[in-house]
Amino acid sequence: MREQNETTTPQEVWQLLRELIEMQKESERRLQETERVLKESSQETERVLKESGQETERRLQETERVLKESGQETERRLQETERLLKESSQRVDAQMGKWGNRLGEFVEWQVRPAAVRLFQERGIDVTELQSNISVDRGAEEGMEIDLLAVNGTQAVAVEVKSKLTQQDVDEHLERLAKFKRLLPRYQTMNILGAVAAFVIPPDVARYAYRNGLFVIAQSGQNLVILNDSKFRPKAW
Repeated sequence: MREQNETTTPQEVWQLLRELIEMQKESERRLQETERVLKESSQETERVLKESGQETERRLQETERVLKESGQETERRLQETERLLKESSQRVDAQMGKWGNRLGEFVEWQVRPAAVRLFQERGIDVTELQSNISVDRGAEEGMEIDLLAVNGTQAVAVEVKSKLTQQDVDEHLERLAKFKRLLPRYQTMNILGAVAAFVIPPDVARYAYRNGLFVIAQSGQNLVILNDSKFRPKAW
């Protein structure tokens, strides 16, 4: 080791400078290497994230595709179910229509022989009973009467249903309002109205009663007129 008062030679100074320069170069080299490694690491990280994002996007698209196809299949099955239900309903309606017509014919078959007795009990001496009267006046609206009980001065137009509704009552009232105009041979008679059915809800029976119609319904094994003794039929 040199003594403190020993003088540093120029050669030693240059050697020290060279060592400092080399140290600086080594530091710069290491710094550049570190930057390179960091850059490569950053690029790798970006690549991984990008690939991960692409995979996520691919999976999302696949999920959307599956959901879309599933939704389309569900919609197709719903439409198929609706179509089958509609066809089934149409078949049931058609069958019910056939049964309804047959039941209506059966009710009419039951009412026809009882009508004479029922109206005679109410003071209407029926001498003639007609069924399925159909009127067609060309351009003017036609009319159909299920049963018509007639004597010399009165005629009772009877509408027969398996189950009576208020709409049925209203339609029969309209029928009675144009009866004489479409069947002028009955102009001199009092036209009365009646409704008959196996099933008549109480509110519908009251509605027909208030509108002046006889109400004929099933009671046990027989058909009866439900109107009480205070009833006064409306005449058209």
